[in-house]
Amino acid sequence: MIRSPRRLELWHVVSIGILAVYGLFLVYPLLGMLKDSVLTADGSFSLRYFQRFFGERYYLNTVLNSFKLSFATMCFALLVGIPLAYLYNFYVIRGRAVVQVLIVLSSMSAPFVGAYAWILLLGRSGLITRFLRDSVGIEIPTIYGFNGVVLVLTLQLYPLVFLYVSGALRNVDRSLLEASQSLGTSNLKRFFRVVLPLCMTSILASALLVFMRAMADFGTPLVIGEGYRTFPVEIYKQYVGETSQNYSFAAAISVVAIAITAIVFLLQKLAANRFSFKMNALNRIEPKRAKPLASVLIHAFTYLVVTVSMLPQAYLAYSSFRKTNVFGNFVAGYSFDSYREAWRYVSKALPTTLLIGGLSLVVVVLMSILIAYMVVRRRSILNNTIDTMSMLPYIIPGSVVGIALALAFSSRPLVLTGTVVIMVVAMCIRRSPYTIRSSVAILQQIPVATEEAAISLGASKLKTFFRITTPMMANGIIAGAILSWVTILTELSASIMLYSAKTQTLTLTIYVLVSRGIDGPASAVATILMLFTVLSLALFMLLSKNRDLAL
Repeated sequence: MIRSPRRLELWHVVSIGILAVYGLFLVYPLLGMLKDSVLTADGSFSLRYFQRFFGERYYLNTVLNSFKLSFATMCFALLVGIPLAYLYNFYVIRGRAVVQVLIVLSSMSAPFVGAYAWILLLGRSGLITRFLRDSVGIEIPTIYGFNGVVLVLTLQLYPLVFLYVSGALRNVDRSLLEASQSLGTSNLKRFFRVVLPLCMTSILASALLVFMRAMADFGTPLVIGEGYRTFPVEIYKQYVGETSQNYSFAAAISVVAIAITAIVFLLQKLAANRFSFKMNALNRIEPKRAKPLASVLIHAFTYLVVTVSMLPQAYLAYSSFRKTNVFGNFVAGYSFDSYREAWRYVSKALPTTLLIGGLSLVVVVLMSILIAYMVVRRRSILNNTIDTMSMLPYIIPGSVVGIALALAFSSRPLVLTGTVVIMVVAMCIRRSPYTIRSSVAILQQIPVATEEAAISLGASKLKTFFRITTPMMANGIIAGAILSWVTILTELSASIMLYSAKTQTLTLTIYVLVSRGIDGPASAVATILMLFTVLSLALFMLLSKNRDLAL
């Protein structure tokens, strides 16, 4: 008996199309970068760029510096984020909704913007530095170097730990905690012996995300690190070059960066698998009132963390109204001059930001819905390959993605460098994993019987997908989309390798102004960008009708 060939369905075409897109804009550039790293100018094979990297102590130190920086940031973010999430979910805190919004807002800006704000506060001529020196004669430690970078990144990234752990705590059944309490377990012992193990998968996931974000960031070490060099900064230095450019050496360092982050990712996955289990809370945790002394300590810790993490954004907003001289530096008095000056830049960058961000978000949402459906509902080798490829940018530093795209599409047959198209491609590749993962998570919770019922009533598979499945995925799609949107607004590491004068976004504008030392307009543009992120968060909460944010 001869089997008839399988009919080519619409979903097969979609799978092949998405695979082709990732092949063209991710695999092809990465393979091209790998080729550039092992070929000399005359086209002969050579490992001399890798030998140079591993043979010179300076370059090895950049890797060690990145590891130390990322590990320290991860540890401090966990030390702040885990207790904060525990206290927030277990105890009644005054101004609970405001606290949560401020925690999230503290992470919704490019890290280098926070670094710039801390320079204005704790730099050599910073507000707090001058006040302590002139008033009480105290010289505080310098904000520059390793300590300053760790401080900035910790305050920027601990909200990710808070959101992940909060999401895990909402799936913990209260009866487990009541059982441990009935056995005489103290609150502190319960935290370490019960709560932490139950949340370990989410803790490891947040730790990985913080580590990767810290490892990939180059704006903060570049602005505040001074002599503390990390390898993302070295990649940027070799690619852009103040005196000379070495694309092949930059490609070699990028390959090393991919290998390092991939190893870290695999180690995290192995550790997470040891703590992997499913749990649904029949009786969710209800925040309770703490005893008076404990309540004071809980509120003091919570308010202190939120105040310190929001201090940079608040000071930037304040600085945007200070007077400046002809060079853009602050002088005594207040005015709207910085906003008038900033409008020259914003009037060009704002439409570009909205165009690139809007197009990117549309593509990200559409691709995420399709990929999530194919991964969950139409499992196959092809769709599993797409799922794996879609997560690659999650572990690849943004500067590496930017260099790979720039090298691949700066010459014929397809020249895209400097165009809106290449910026949109970079944003989609970098930021789609957030929406894909949240869409997959929500779709896994939707019973397939709902779709089967619609099909049995005569609806086509396509109509069922758009009229039944997609609306039921709305919360997961919106949650991922808002995170993708905010990270698109604040993207720097990839876009700085690809932008031109015509594709300069608000974040890039801030970076250019900061690098030129034009403080007033830089603060004004940063404040405008912060307002955009606030509006984005408010829109998310309005659309999702959810006042408790979690990942």
